[in-house]
Amino acid sequence: MAGEFRRSKLTGMFLAFDTDRNGHLDQADFQDLTARWHRLPRVAGDPELAGRVSEVMLGWWDHLSAAADRDGDGDGDGDGKVGLDEVLATVDRLPAMLDYVNATSDAVFDAVDENGDGRISRAEHRRLVDTWHGQEVDTADVFELLDRDGDGYLGRSEFALLWAQFWISDNPADPGNLLCGPLPG
Repeated sequence: MAGEFRRSKLTGMFLAFDTDRNGHLDQADFQDLTARWHRLPRVAGDPELAGRVSEVMLGWWDHLSAAADRDGDGDGDGDGKVGLDEVLATVDRLPAMLDYVNATSDAVFDAVDENGDGRISRAEHRRLVDTWHGQEVDTADVFELLDRDGDGYLGRSEFALLWAQFWISDNPADPGNLLCGPLPG
């Protein structure tokens, strides 16, 4: 069960994914999220990468709706709508889905590594945050907290660890909690 910290952190992502602001997620929200990622220059210019991005983004809807939309509480039960509590229940199962979490990390890394140098710069990280949220987000000094070795970049393995921490960690001290921007409040 998600602790209060993880619930707060993931509420922000839920709101970013709920593109029509109707209080639940549905397939259209994930199609909108996928379209945001397809606007990134590297994704727009690389059909193979665009296919991978589509596969993981829309695949998360398939996972989420299959795993979470079965609760029979009037918010799920097969109606194609998934609420925050159902998302959190699915996130609790992510440690058993690390292959898919890692595949998503790889696709996101490649999508935001605009120049293809195998590293994510501060500017590329900013595009990641803005793309996730669907709007500009003040990232302040977040990048310095993520870049633990201080080299000015996030390598693929650094990013994969931060990605997993963002989705799975309930420890406020884990730097990955900031991967998708500053935490609310």
